Amino acid sequence: MLRLYDTRNRQVQQIVPDGARSLRMYTCGPTVYRYAHVGNLRSYLLSDLIRRVSERQRVRVVVCRNITDVGHLVDDTELDPAGEDKVLAQARAEGRTALEIARFYEDAFLADAAALNMRPPEHSPRASETMDTTIELIAKLIGKGHAYAVPDGSVFFDAASFPTYGEISGNRLDQLRPGHRTEGVDPRKRFHADWALWKPSDRELTWETPWGRGFPGWHIECSAMALKFLGEHIDLHTGGIDLRFPHHEDERAQSDSAAGHEVVKHWVHGEHLLFDGRKMSKSTGNVVLLRDVVDEGLDPLAVRLAFMEHRYRQQMNLTWDTLRAADKTLRRWRSRVAEWSEFPSRPMPADQVSLIEAAFDDDLDTPLALRLLRELERDDSTAPGSRLEAFLHLDQILGLDLSLDIGRSRNLPAGAAELLEQRERAREARDWPTADRLRDELAALGVKVADTPEGQTWSTFWD
Repeated sequence: MLRLYDTRNRQVQQIVPDGARSLRMYTCGPTVYRYAHVGNLRSYLLSDLIRRVSERQRVRVVVCRNITDVGHLVDDTELDPAGEDKVLAQARAEGRTALEIARFYEDAFLADAAALNMRPPEHSPRASETMDTTIELIAKLIGKGHAYAVPDGSVFFDAASFPTYGEISGNRLDQLRPGHRTEGVDPRKRFHADWALWKPSDRELTWETPWGRGFPGWHIECSAMALKFLGEHIDLHTGGIDLRFPHHEDERAQSDSAAGHEVVKHWVHGEHLLFDGRKMSKSTGNVVLLRDVVDEGLDPLAVRLAFMEHRYRQQMNLTWDTLRAADKTLRRWRSRVAEWSEFPSRPMPADQVSLIEAAFDDDLDTPLALRLLRELERDDSTAPGSRLEAFLHLDQILGLDLSLDIGRSRNLPAGAAELLEQRERAREARDWPTADRLRDELAALGVKVADTPEGQTWSTFWD
């Protein structure tokens, strides 16, 4: 069964107990005020791989991945309760409403996730549409003595009421100090490490509550949505390593205090992604989007393959050379699978497939799995039909659409398959003169090409 590194327990642990047939997983979703860059998308591949590996083991996976469309401030240090929400700031910058901004970038994120073959979650709640649940959770925390309201309408979580705070990140309450940008401790707080559950405001994206009109703190939203859609017993919570503190520490404290017991059994985090050796962020000007990869003429699934060349909890340095190499491998594998499909089917090589599946089970050792897959590709002692079945079987985890070229090269005249591939690359690069020239060359060979919203299609004149 699948084993993963549990951040809170500091060891690799089996995620689903022997005999269990279900897995409930919460994944911190995007804040929808800008396009997700490829570093963001790496975190979501982690949960997708967990799901695919578990489902291959006949475990039913129920996933909740939220959409944060309110409550995440430009400065989330809690110093300025009237600070500007990221969605509102972007709406002002683009001259659109907050709702238009949130839905536009939510749709963009979902399109990127689909392009990377990430399976959609069962639940995808928006923070703005679960506000009643959030307000009820805050009221419950106040009633149980874990939160307190102050005269200006703010509500704070009482950090000292949760003595095991810090078990995920190691940041214990007695070691925390006020932020460097403060001029003394916020006088509204009982303790400087308390954090806001509700913030007073009468701007756009605010709601009425017993404490006054305002909007939620970022952390409380995830607790509310996780508890509502997955219940008080969640097997696994995933996210990027940057969310470990304070977001996941605060989320754990809120959820456990409300439920009266440990809600999440395992916490799993993916490491940072660098691009060309530098942190990927807007402030550094080093942001690469999935559409940038496509504009370079590369298959978006080359990003997925490149991610799997490194283990999820290893920092990764992505480069354009890495992506081009992954694209080349992806296209070669699809070509080999199409070639093998012309041979009689044979049973999979059980020993080799078992080794690859064991690599996935072992804390998602994707680099080892890919090395073993390359060995199988080159193993001419294994029948083509056996390699075909193995690659198609394992692609249910890999998610690389390795069957895409099956049947495409049938009945094509010599050289036409290569011209079609060159034309597809030209189209992806928006090199229209080259695409037109290649269309004419294909027509001379008897191959008719048509462009559709889904890509180019072809047929022979004699079909």
